[in-house]
Amino acid sequence: MSQKRSPWVNLVLVLAILAFVGFSMIPLLDIVLSDNSPSSEATTASTPILPAQKQAELEAQARGYELVVQREPQNPSALRGLLETRLKLGDIQGAIPPLEQMAKLNPDQTEYSVLLAQAKQQLGDKEGAAQTYRSILASKPGNLDALEGLVGLYVQQKRPEAAIGLLQDTLKTATPINDMKPGTVDVISVQLLLGLVYANEKRYTEAIAIYDEAIKTNKQDFRPPLAKALILKEQGKVAEAKPLFTTAASLAPPKYKDQVAQLAKEATEPKSASPGQESPNGKQSPASPPSASPNNQPASPGNAPAAPKATADSPGT
Repeated sequence: MSQKRSPWVNLVLVLAILAFVGFSMIPLLDIVLSDNSPSSEATTASTPILPAQKQAELEAQARGYELVVQREPQNPSALRGLLETRLKLGDIQGAIPPLEQMAKLNPDQTEYSVLLAQAKQQLGDKEGAAQTYRSILASKPGNLDALEGLVGLYVQQKRPEAAIGLLQDTLKTATPINDMKPGTVDVISVQLLLGLVYANEKRYTEAIAIYDEAIKTNKQDFRPPLAKALILKEQGKVAEAKPLFTTAASLAPPKYKDQVAQLAKEATEPKSASPGQESPNGKQSPASPPSASPNNQPASPGNAPAAPKATADSPGT
């Protein structure tokens, strides 16, 4: 019988590690739509609910931008306005044409291509999304947004070996690429993402091995020891995890220290019984407070689709 995957790995590890990797974990479409939804949660799966007056205003704006684009197909302001308005209306299909044009006009601004790939993915065009991600990586092999997007797509398609192969190939070519242009590939961030894929597949030995490599690469980066500590905790090796949590907390930049400390506390302290469950003394335990997860997600941009970045500010990254 296959072992059920622990939601602790899927949730805490993703929040704790990807949020620190140095790129956005939340898709750009999530940010654009959640910024215009009355709910605080992203609503990419459905059209955002807008007041009638707001809906009418946005539709009027979209028609105005469409007329300008018809006259001036390369007008960046009109294209951007049309793109933003259609995204705010939840019209993902209608956002594709201006996105394609903006990506074509701004090849160095990969945010548009990433957003295009995400839009295609949400519309079910997974192959189109994959091709867009690959086109970004062909010219910018270290682009973390594209790597994260393509890896996530592979995992969603239950193709973990494709995700692992992509990341391994990226690491193999990182040295010559960085020799030609230093900083092109953030090796540790790619290693962290690879370790996350291993962990998601419960291949903990391989995850720990890649985190050990990252620790050796940069002993001042707090993310690899934190990642390894979380994996060890998942395996029940709390005693081995504790010194790694301590190391991660000491190395973390000031803005992350509290988050890392909270993760360490939650991971190494015994959990109280859930509401309705009995504690060892036979009494019901009160509801435990919700876990605190890292809250360094980027704020919704006022003018989409500028790419949000959650930079780690850790040495050597």
